[in-house]
Amino acid sequence: MGPMGAGDLSAALWQERRQLELLLFRLETQRLHLAAGNLAWLNFTSSEIEAVLDRLRFEALARNVESAAVAGEWGLPAQATLVELIAAAPPGAWPTVLQDHLNGLRALLRRLAAASATNETALLGLEPPAAASAEAMLDQLTLAANIERALTITRRAAQPLMAQYLGDDANSL
Repeated sequence: MGPMGAGDLSAALWQERRQLELLLFRLETQRLHLAAGNLAWLNFTSSEIEAVLDRLRFEALARNVESAAVAGEWGLPAQATLVELIAAAPPGAWPTVLQDHLNGLRALLRRLAAASATNETALLGLEPPAAASAEAMLDQLTLAANIERALTITRRAAQPLMAQYLGDDANSL
């Protein structure tokens, strides 16, 4: 497969980094709305986070295909981590390029884990107002469901599978 394999992997990693940055932006947007008490936007911010998470699933599949091809080319098993690929890379630019991706992705994952935890704390701290009427009770139930959905989505944002691919467990970041 020649040297294009590593180039395709690098391009896939860039794509994934862009999406992770967008995910971080969406989490920070959600946090700002939560801090301002804009609960009307909770469903909207959750949907935006979820859309990025869905795109990231696709990006991860594309990256895994490219990574497996490079791993095969460099004599590693298809599931090789990025750390293992860097160690096996032929002399030249690739060890440096892939190390830059590793450093950038680790930094993004640290920030995502922190943002996800911050938002989770903020969501857990939300108290739906006491219901004085049937209409208020419906609003309360709707808000409770929206908070639950937001929590589920926000907890997915930490990207544990990406940490595995990098060759880190989630605790070593």
